[in-house]
Amino acid sequence: MSELKAGDNFPEGVWLSYIPPSPAISEFSQCGTPVPYHASEEFKTKKIVLVSIPGAFTPTCSGSHIPSYTENIEALKAKGVDHVIVIAFNDPFVMSGWGKANGVQDDKILFMTDKDAKFSRSIGWNAGERTGRYAIIIDNGKVTYASRDDGPGIENSGALGVLKHL
Repeated sequence: MSELKAGDNFPEGVWLSYIPPSPAISEFSQCGTPVPYHASEEFKTKKIVLVSIPGAFTPTCSGSHIPSYTENIEALKAKGVDHVIVIAFNDPFVMSGWGKANGVQDDKILFMTDKDAKFSRSIGWNAGERTGRYAIIIDNGKVTYASRDDGPGIENSGALGVLKHL
């Protein structure tokens, strides 16, 4: 598969994994159980902003990329976004902990694993062994926006860049 672009169908066979947020595991020290997430199927009936970052707890990702989404989640929801899904190559426990560290306690923003950067590699938007920095808007299975940032900037993949395309 090659790079995704507006007008493409979101590819089939994309699986992610995550630990669903719940009040029972809301404390940082509490862990849940990872579950599979069939992105290809789930995205067919939802409006999703899929955000990829090179790694949890890294400087740009923690300092500006994820805060751009936590600070603008209501504006994104007002544009009809069902979920913002943040993916990285990190395992589901790290991603769940990182969501908690960012103060996310519900399912407005989900933190998921792109194991071995498999999906990111399939579209050519990986950063070596890691997931790259990009954002894709999927509306009922159709890609309406797909752009990446090379380097530490978040102009295209941050929430403000994404909001311009919703």
